[in-house]
Amino acid sequence: MVMKRKDLPDVGELVVGTIIKVFDYGAYVTLDEYGGLEAYLPWSEVSSRWIRNIKDYLREGQKVVGKVIRVNKAKKHVDISLKRVTEGERRRKILEWKRAVKADKILELAAEKLGKTKEEAYKEAGWKLEDYYGEIYAGLEETVLKGIEALLEAGVPEEWAKVLKELADKHITIKKVKVKGILTLQILKPNGVEIIKEALTKALSNIPQNVEARIYTIGAPRYVVEVTATDYKLAEKTLSRIVKTATNIVKEQGGTASFERVRT
Repeated sequence: MVMKRKDLPDVGELVVGTIIKVFDYGAYVTLDEYGGLEAYLPWSEVSSRWIRNIKDYLREGQKVVGKVIRVNKAKKHVDISLKRVTEGERRRKILEWKRAVKADKILELAAEKLGKTKEEAYKEAGWKLEDYYGEIYAGLEETVLKGIEALLEAGVPEEWAKVLKELADKHITIKKVKVKGILTLQILKPNGVEIIKEALTKALSNIPQNVEARIYTIGAPRYVVEVTATDYKLAEKTLSRIVKTATNIVKEQGGTASFERVRT
């Protein structure tokens, strides 16, 4: 079960829960991120639409994303709402939850290998990754990309880092996105070919870490620029910089340049 550092959620926080009991005027939900802490979902917070029968909307065992609307810390009572959660918030929370579950499993496996408890795994490694990368799973993804240094930089002890690196490589596949386009470069000078070659070489210099970029000709003066990265925005930014660099150099030498995006 995914672990949290605190015992209770905050008002306004999104939580993932499992409905355990449905009544005429509400339902009880266990909060999966808080050790099965029980929360109450009032009938009036189920839907913004008029409800004839609450059981048409809710069923026992159903996973839901709720927004915390009240917290009684003394009694450890929590009320949540479904109708106050937007579709975008629901999707983001579900993705966050799935990543947290995967991270939890890797920490559990690491603890087993080291003969320690999962609580120790979170304390000695998990929370450090969360502090450093904002999310435990993000830290494990960085480990796949950068190696064990990503863990050591976050303050994870070496014994944990070695095991987590092995498990991250085995269980995490980094999804990549590809963007590309056709760059047309022309320069009517005796050394035009050399100028274009230099422009393309400079355009490919200083590529960000974890980004792959290549340029190949499909028949002069047309060149395909292809960028692969783990993040769409990073890929787009890198592509734009490559095109801008090559274009500026060629135009400064009296040539012409144009660029056309190609769907991948």
